[in-house]
Amino acid sequence: METPGAPPRPLGRLGPLFAAVWLVFLIDPVRAAVDDLPAVHAEVGLVATVAFAASYVGLWVVLRIDRARLRLGPPLPVRLGWTALLVGLAAVMVATLGQVGTASVVYLAVTFVILYPLVVFVPVVLGLAAAVLATGVTVDGWEHSPWLAFSVVAASLAVFGVRSMMARNVELLRAHETNAELAAEQERTRLARDLHDILGHSLTVITIKAELAGRMLDVDLDRTRAELADLERLSRDALADVRRAVQGYRDLSLPGELARARTALQAAEIEASLPGSTDDVPSDLRELFAWTVREGVTNVIRHSGARRCEVVLAPTRAEVRDDGRGPSAEGPPGSGLTGLQERAEALGARLVTRRLDPGWSLTVVRE
Repeated sequence: METPGAPPRPLGRLGPLFAAVWLVFLIDPVRAAVDDLPAVHAEVGLVATVAFAASYVGLWVVLRIDRARLRLGPPLPVRLGWTALLVGLAAVMVATLGQVGTASVVYLAVTFVILYPLVVFVPVVLGLAAAVLATGVTVDGWEHSPWLAFSVVAASLAVFGVRSMMARNVELLRAHETNAELAAEQERTRLARDLHDILGHSLTVITIKAELAGRMLDVDLDRTRAELADLERLSRDALADVRRAVQGYRDLSLPGELARARTALQAAEIEASLPGSTDDVPSDLRELFAWTVREGVTNVIRHSGARRCEVVLAPTRAEVRDDGRGPSAEGPPGSGLTGLQERAEALGARLVTRRLDPGWSLTVVRE
C-alpha cells in the first residue's frame, strides 16, 4: 500500500549499513579468490563475490525505499528477479571457489526471509541448511560444516525479527496517515458545515435587507439609509464569523443569536416571539441551542412563508416554530439540518422536526 501522491519519507542509512556490516563473512571467498589469482576461476569467483555483495546491499536499499513509501516489499516479478540474480551469483561462487563460496548461502537464506512469506522461506531455509550439511559430507574435499548450517538458521531467525519489526512500523505509519486523512476530512466537513450555517443565515438576511432597501429607496430615504447601515454591519459580522470558522473558533453566543434572529425576522416582516433571557440554559448546551436558533430561523425566513415565528428555550430543549408551510416534504434534508443533527448527537441530544397545524417545528432536545 502506497499513499497516492505522497512523497516518500527520507531514507535512513542504518538499513543498508546493517546489511553491509554482515558482508564481513564474504571476506573468506574474496581472500581465496585473491590467493588463486591469476587463475581464470579465481578471477570469475572474485567478480562474482563482489557482484553478490553489491547486489545484496542493493536489495536492502530497494527495501528501504519501499518502506519509505509504506510498501512491505517489491512486486513478485521484482522479487523473483532479485532472487534469480543472487542465486546465480552464489552458484558461480561455489562453482569457481569451492566450499568457501558456500558462505553465500547465509545471504541467500536471508534474501528469502525478507522477500517471501513464511510458507515459502521456512522450507527454503531448512533446505539450504540441510544442503550445507549434506555437501560437507558427500562432496570430495569438502569439510563437514555444522557451524555454517547453524548460521543459516540463526541469521534467518534474526532477520525475520527485523522484518516483523519493519512490518509493524509500516502498519503504524499507515494507521497514522489514515488518522491524519480522517482528521483532515472531518475538518473539511466541519468547515463546510460552519460556512453553510454562517453564510446561509447572514446572506439570507443581507438579501432581504437589500430588497427592502431597494423598495424603500423612493419612499423613505431615512429608512433606506438605516437598512444600508444594517447591510454594512451584517456584512462585517458575516466576514468575522467566516474568519472565526476558518480559524476553528466555533463558540457562539446564544443571546447574540437571539438578537440576530430578532433583526432577521423583523427585516423579513415576520412577527417574532423570542425569550427575553437565556439564564435557564445550561452552559454545555448554549452553543448547540445557538446553532438551533440560527438554523431554525434561517429556515423560517427562507422556506416557510410564515407570518409568525416563536423561539422557545428550556433547560433541555430549544424549539423554533412558525405558522408557515415548512420545508418541502419531497426533498432531502439540507446540509444545515444534517450539521445540526451531528452537533446534537455529539452532546447526547436529538433533532426533532414535525408539522404543526398550521406550521412547522424544529426542536433539539436532550432527555
